[in-house]
Amino acid sequence: MAMTRRQIRENIFRLVFDFDFCRESDREEQARMYFEKSGEEEMPNPPELAGEEEAELIARKAGMVAEMIPQLDDRLNRIARGWRTGRMARADLAILRLAVYEMFYDDEIPTGVAINEAVELAKRYGTDESPAFINGLLARLAREIPGDEK
Repeated sequence: MAMTRRQIRENIFRLVFDFDFCRESDREEQARMYFEKSGEEEMPNPPELAGEEEAELIARKAGMVAEMIPQLDDRLNRIARGWRTGRMARADLAILRLAVYEMFYDDEIPTGVAINEAVELAKRYGTDESPAFINGLLARLAREIPGDEK
């Protein structure tokens, strides 16, 4: 059974989160292990649901997000009043990085969808304050997108 876009995004988020705990040189191995750990723990939308093409998409997109962390964090640090990415909860930061990537660098994802999906991930993986925090930051960033043709 094919994964939905939401399930794919959730797996991308989890892999981006995992990448935060390993060296850049270990990301490929981390991605491989991510798909091999299936069945080890109960999780919604487990990686074993991904077909070969979906797993490749998840790993590729997570890798693209990870490669752009300096640019993504720069955008976040510029607009986050009183917060730096180094102080943010890691789950919130992974959600924000994915959303900012989608908003500014993925032409297939409309800005509103990127924001809404980030808020949904925050409800599932963040604290009670995470959805409002993430929505506020992303809404501020969305104002920087000229005309938002996406």
